[in-house]
Amino acid sequence: MRSGDVVEVTNVELFFDLVYVFAITQLSHRLATHTSVESAVQTAILLGLVWQAWAYTTWVTNWVDPDRLPTRAMLLAVMLASLLLSAGLPRAFADRGLLVAGAYAAIQIGRSVFAVFAVRGHRLQRNFERILAWCVISGVALIVGSRTHGHAREAIWLAAVAFDFLGGRVGFWTPVLGRSTTDEWTISGNHFAERCEAFVIIALGESVVAIGTTLSATARLTAAQVVTFVVAFAGTVGLWWVYFDRVAESGARAITRAVDPGRLGSRAYHLVHPVIIGGIIAAAAGDNLMLAHPGRRGHWPVTLLLAGGFALFLGGHGLFKAIAFHVVPWSRIAGIAVLALLVAVSPYLTALALGIGTVLAVAVVAVADRLQHPVPAQADGRRDGP
Repeated sequence: MRSGDVVEVTNVELFFDLVYVFAITQLSHRLATHTSVESAVQTAILLGLVWQAWAYTTWVTNWVDPDRLPTRAMLLAVMLASLLLSAGLPRAFADRGLLVAGAYAAIQIGRSVFAVFAVRGHRLQRNFERILAWCVISGVALIVGSRTHGHAREAIWLAAVAFDFLGGRVGFWTPVLGRSTTDEWTISGNHFAERCEAFVIIALGESVVAIGTTLSATARLTAAQVVTFVVAFAGTVGLWWVYFDRVAESGARAITRAVDPGRLGSRAYHLVHPVIIGGIIAAAAGDNLMLAHPGRRGHWPVTLLLAGGFALFLGGHGLFKAIAFHVVPWSRIAGIAVLALLVAVSPYLTALALGIGTVLAVAVVAVADRLQHPVPAQADGRRDGP
């Protein structure tokens, strides 16, 4: 078991994250090349699988030292299975469903079995026994769903992902074993916050790579294309700024000082962060389409991915602020309203003009954060905040 109030992120955890760079790239590319509503729903389901595989592992490494050989071996095994899962993402709802489902089930069940033995004798053992029971159910459901086709697979997989998200909310209640409570999840807040921040960086990094790759593949650059590249980069910077300029550090302090850090980690980080990351992925896919057709007017896929992605990010980030600091995120609400207005007038806007509008909306939110002076209440009653 790891000990101490401050738990540092280890090199092997950062190495483990590398495979999820590939996973996010797969999801963003999938969304950019398949722009239907059905594809968006499928991508959201797959993001849920990717996030749960990563987040459940982060909970384990918060308690079990990754520098110990058995834990390191577990991380490398999960990393391999995650690579297989990521490789199957583009065709997860076609001919590689079993690969994705089997890899996810192996990750969730195998890691839970490891955790049960790694913390044996500790009160967390019963917690991981409950988690193992839930992971077996969701893993079997995914494998069964992989043998179906069309909307049946979507429905079964969506139910399995929702089941895993629900687990923490009900304490992984299991017959005979009972349920866990968040005060049993005495996590190191700084470690958990830093790990989630790292995943946000992964998603933002994929956006930067996509912009650079498109620029590299362009045979002949025009002035309009150069401006579009700058706008796409500015959008990514804006998302980074809104998340990291003030709120990320304050959020880390909030969970570190919280009376019940497990509860705050479960709600503000585990449940809300996939919404933030989903917004980044959608915005990155929108950037790809904007870079391909900067002068195209009223292109709905660009509109929905760009404006929708930024709105999803701001909505998730606003929810994070509301949970962590108990404040109404008015600047995020205003930003979403501006983005909705852009959607309304998008038939008259080129993709580049829409991109500029989304960047300005996020820039206003960033400036508002800098100008704000309230000191919102923390989860433990202290006064501190962004």
